[in-house]
Amino acid sequence: MTKYRSQSWLGRKDKSGFIARSWLKNQGLPNDVFDGRPVIGICNTWSELTPCNAHLRDLAEQVKMGVLEAGGVAFEFPVMSLGEALMKPTTMLFRNLASMDVEESIRGNPIDGVVLLTNCDKTTPSCLMGAASVDLPTLVVSGGPMLNGKYQGKDIGSGTDLWKFSEDLRAGVITQTAFDEVENSMSRSPGACNTMGTASTLACMVEALGLSLPGSAAIPAVDAARRRNARLSGRRIVEMVEENLCLSHILTRQAFENAIKVNAAIGGSTNFILHLLAIAGRIEVPLTLEDFDHLSQHIPLLANLKPSGAFLMEDFYYAGGVPAVIGQLLDRLHGAARQCNGKTLTENYQHAPILNPQVIASHEQAFGEDAGTIVLKGNLCVDGAVIKPSAATPQLLNHRARAVVFEDIEDYNRRINDPDLDVRPEDILVLKGAGPQGYPGMPEVGNFGLPLKMLQQGIRDMVRISDGRMSGTAFGTIVLHVSPESTVGGTLALVRNGDLIELNCRERRLTLHVSDEELARRKAQWQPVLPDYPRGYANLYIRTVQQAHTGADLNFLPGKSGSDIKREPHPE
Repeated sequence: MTKYRSQSWLGRKDKSGFIARSWLKNQGLPNDVFDGRPVIGICNTWSELTPCNAHLRDLAEQVKMGVLEAGGVAFEFPVMSLGEALMKPTTMLFRNLASMDVEESIRGNPIDGVVLLTNCDKTTPSCLMGAASVDLPTLVVSGGPMLNGKYQGKDIGSGTDLWKFSEDLRAGVITQTAFDEVENSMSRSPGACNTMGTASTLACMVEALGLSLPGSAAIPAVDAARRRNARLSGRRIVEMVEENLCLSHILTRQAFENAIKVNAAIGGSTNFILHLLAIAGRIEVPLTLEDFDHLSQHIPLLANLKPSGAFLMEDFYYAGGVPAVIGQLLDRLHGAARQCNGKTLTENYQHAPILNPQVIASHEQAFGEDAGTIVLKGNLCVDGAVIKPSAATPQLLNHRARAVVFEDIEDYNRRINDPDLDVRPEDILVLKGAGPQGYPGMPEVGNFGLPLKMLQQGIRDMVRISDGRMSGTAFGTIVLHVSPESTVGGTLALVRNGDLIELNCRERRLTLHVSDEELARRKAQWQPVLPDYPRGYANLYIRTVQQAHTGADLNFLPGKSGSDIKREPHPE
């Protein structure tokens, strides 16, 4: 009989075994549950405060049934859930905390394999980061996107259309009543954002990495196929335990390279970069910010999805989903990469068809070329910054203009609607104080709105630069993740109104045209101001968080501790 990890808890015939079994039996479990069956943990990020994940209890029941059908025993357990729409100051502040919860919950319990139930933006990377540091057989079941929003006979998408409608409201193009009607029309079912925002990007990332069953990423939350996928995943995790197919066997350098290329082809969120870097750090696979640029170069845009295109995730699923995209990229991917179902990438996707060429293009008829993320370097971002060209205005990707500077988000909020604000359409807007330490938590304020006087002139895009992030549902010519951030003394901290900035995406450069001597003089006068968090987790985060170009993990968390338990809770 296979010696499972859980048997060191449940298979013992001593006092410790008695304690473990007898307390579990208060749930009505019969003796044969403990006869050496594989124990599967169902790590559930369900929460009514995380609307994207509020349906995961139903999926957990499907996973349980699958585990039982395959001869395993399933135990569901909760971990910290991160609701993007509600948590303040930003869920990114708590991603690393949630990952610690996941890691210790898996390691400290009699679990042989784990199914991660995720959906909303940070629940996917936090669960994967925690699981990677334990490195047991692991499979991901995402909750899926919402159905398409419907407003006045047209499809509308989460976030992407909200940003457009909110700008129209500020500009006086639509009324508050119309805006309220949009609110009631956008979220029509359980599930995550129905655009290629961060949640759907990360579901696609998980499938491209090989950690979810093929074809599962884009299934709408309410489609019966989503429940079938959960049930089949429950069956498969038992097999993975039998095969000892651990996370480190799947999360290889080749798998990460595949995910980067697929993300470029679908026009995925820039948040993908931060999270993939952090996951790679936990599983100890070398990955750098520069990899996202050179690996995604010359990858065509194959998905016509908001915010970079016209369609939504429901349409993407019906058009063939991730399998159709991967099928078009196989000659550029590592086809021998092993996947969670035991097959290779090529075996899983070589016959995947495109079912709607308006939504998913062949590589010969791509919607755009060089769709990948551009990584910028220069004196304004010594360690890097990123921009998503597929969501930008092409004419602004190479632009030189004066800076209009906001020292922090409060300064921005005070002045952005001021009719006397000194700003012109060609200017470059700069926002400081939005980095990992500075906010803290690196919020999605990078797509900060345009000045009211510009909106009233019909302007809908300007170059914007910050050390913060952007919602995956957002669009615009927006430079993000500037590193080092302003709060730790990066050059961004020294930018002043009227300085000349040059964005040159052709040459991957972001330059502040101020002399080294003047920058040194400004730096000598600069005084750091840290957020006022004197205690608790936020204080720990500010003291230990790494910069964006490495994934913004806490400096003591990268790497694996494995699944061994060093001490016993009871005397022999």
